[in-house]
Amino acid sequence: MSGVSAAGGVIRVGTRGSALAMAQTRQISERLGKAAKAEIELVPITTQGDTSRASLATIGGTGVFAAALREALLADECDVVVHSLKDLPTAEHEGLRLGAVPKRADARDALCARDGLTLATLPAGARVGTGSPRRIAQLGAARPDVVAVDLRGNVDTRLGKVEAGELDAVLLAAAGLGRLGRADAVTDLLPLADWPTAPGQGALAIEVRRASGDRSLERALEAIDHGLTRATVLAERLVLAGLEAGCSAPIGATAFMEDELLFLSATVYSADGARQLVSSHAATPESRSAADLADAARDVAERVVAELLGNGAAELAPPEESQ
Repeated sequence: MSGVSAAGGVIRVGTRGSALAMAQTRQISERLGKAAKAEIELVPITTQGDTSRASLATIGGTGVFAAALREALLADECDVVVHSLKDLPTAEHEGLRLGAVPKRADARDALCARDGLTLATLPAGARVGTGSPRRIAQLGAARPDVVAVDLRGNVDTRLGKVEAGELDAVLLAAAGLGRLGRADAVTDLLPLADWPTAPGQGALAIEVRRASGDRSLERALEAIDHGLTRATVLAERLVLAGLEAGCSAPIGATAFMEDELLFLSATVYSADGARQLVSSHAATPESRSAADLADAARDVAERVVAELLGNGAAELAPPEESQ
């Protein structure tokens, strides 16, 4: 039986058990509980991505952090689950839906390096840790003279490799560092115009069962949903879906609103970063309504995907099932 039956009840929130996941889930849960006038119970869940030490490219990025959370939600072990949106598969789940997308945090990547070094000032041969094929490709494109070192583990573990002198730097999401109170470790914030990040990076996703049926929970989800964030991450994620690529593919995408235009730019990299394709387009929503923003997101993503495919993106980043 669901833990939510009326305002003043209990909302069971499923989350990965890592320090970062717990930190971001607590922030969202506090807002959700206040909006629903309900108590919050956190339900930590272990995922394949947490237990495997293999690289994301080896175990397959799509769903490795999301599958166990979704199974717990479908089994009624929790009422909602909180994901890092960039970890969520783009295909719709027949039993689940995206209940809310709160306002996005900083979408940029951050370099955390010894001695205050930046991407430009890293010495040749510097060892930079990351588990992301996209970041590895971007390093190859921007600094082919440094060495990308495959790295897994939580944020503290990764930063510890730099502090211990095992690595010269690590690449991490700025949003995660901020949510953990570790922004002081950042030595260089990489601009999205030059270094686009994973579709949805910096945003969180709250998933619920399609037939949740609880009005107090629905009102709470509506209260914390951020329409512009939902539209921009939709545009970015539609690039992944259109290219049939997984969330660990070497693809960066950035969408934003400016002067009533919804802009979308996407870059597809070869694995070593030596080759890349870029497409940028804009669409004009008829209004700021959720429906019109979503229509604009679909329109601009369709044009970006068509241009990328027409220029050979499928050869640079093959569809996931072919990799």
